[in-house]
Amino acid sequence: MNSILVLHGPNLNLLGTRQPEVYGTTTLEMVNSACVAHGQSRGLSVVCLQSNHEGALVDAIHAAKGVHVGIVLNAGAYTHTSIALRDALSSVELPVVEVHLSNIHARESFRHVSHIAPVALGQICGFGAQGYLLALDALAEHLAARNA
Repeated sequence: MNSILVLHGPNLNLLGTRQPEVYGTTTLEMVNSACVAHGQSRGLSVVCLQSNHEGALVDAIHAAKGVHVGIVLNAGAYTHTSIALRDALSSVELPVVEVHLSNIHARESFRHVSHIAPVALGQICGFGAQGYLLALDALAEHLAARNA
């Protein structure tokens, strides 16, 4: 079974309690459970990891090569600041889908710039926790087309 890494960045451990008017009331545990179940329905094994530390996220991306066939990444605020994450994603050459719970393009202007988007298959934002499932669907379809 193909394995997907779902990687959550800083402050996502606070989902459900942090700014629920922006990020909703779904907890990270609920997101992870939904991802695992949805992945199984698509024939994918899903491994979820969260870190508030940029280096730990870079390490997880590096470790994904040869283990996972794709990455779903919500890099949180690092989306807008981290060249290191972008370089790590480029280095491992795995398909990645960028996810954001809120519509980053409807928020503060500094959130409109993503360093991840240029190295991602696509970006899903504004659909809350459902965005992770949409990202898994996108990766499943991409992998099926690549292997056809």
